[in-house]
Amino acid sequence: MLQLLEPRRVPAHAGRLRPPEQVVFALVFALMAGLVAAVTVSSARTTYASTTASAAGAASHAEARHSGRAAAHNVTSNGRASTALDSALAAALAPLVRHGGDVAAGVIDLTTGSEAVYHGRRHFHSASVENADLLACLLLQHQRTRTPLSGAEAVLAADMMHDSDNYATSVLWDLVGGAAGIRSANAALKLRRTRPGEFGYWGLTSTDVVDQLRLLTDLATSDSPLSAAARGYELRLMDQTAPGQRWGVRSAATPGTGFAVRDGWVPDPALWVVNSIGVVYHDGQRLLIAVLSKDNATEAAGIALARAAARAAEVVITSAG
Repeated sequence: MLQLLEPRRVPAHAGRLRPPEQVVFALVFALMAGLVAAVTVSSARTTYASTTASAAGAASHAEARHSGRAAAHNVTSNGRASTALDSALAAALAPLVRHGGDVAAGVIDLTTGSEAVYHGRRHFHSASVENADLLACLLLQHQRTRTPLSGAEAVLAADMMHDSDNYATSVLWDLVGGAAGIRSANAALKLRRTRPGEFGYWGLTSTDVVDQLRLLTDLATSDSPLSAAARGYELRLMDQTAPGQRWGVRSAATPGTGFAVRDGWVPDPALWVVNSIGVVYHDGQRLLIAVLSKDNATEAAGIALARAAARAAEVVITSAG
């Protein structure tokens, strides 16, 4: 396990701001924010508002509400019963698991309401897929106070989601109130088994596939405490992820279609955690897919496992339609 009291040994994607750096950065950030906000706040507000109309995606508002409600009810129940699709997904993943790594995966088809989950309650460290949860928490806090993101917050959010910028993530983690702020917002988002990393180590957040599917449901359907504007804003940032960080569930999308993804990776401490979550389209069906994995021998092996697991989930769920 990682030694939380020895920051030198905690990998970068676990969160790396230490207290002295936070004090110095706070002073710099206060000066920067005033300058950046004046330049960017108008653009940020325009972008935030412009996404409202597209928040529900290709599915109609009524369809998204219905399928999102059905999916959330099934996957968030602690006593969720196994289904034939769960068994099919387990069979599809069996050859992958034999080659190393510990994987969990889940998929919801918002078009049909079908779902399949494999090891849905197994816990994994989040690495930087936590960025998606963090941004949702930030947006929910602003929604509660009826205030827009500041220009500086919009810049940090863009850096965090586009480049997986650890520094931006650590600053936003502090701005939402750290682990306590995340826990409070996650209660509203119904992420019941996601435990925020302590001491600022956001990448050591513990989560599972069921909660990641719940988060994606919060982002992709109207069955959510988040407004249409907030959902659309975050999905757009997830759609703008840097090309080198789109290697996971994107592989399940039909070529040429849109997708919104968040990938994460970290040595933990020697073997690799590699995770991927996102919203993709495949042959006209809108899919929510989450893949979490650990104990991968290398980062490349973890990426290959995430890709293969995402494709297996897509085949199982679309074949059922």
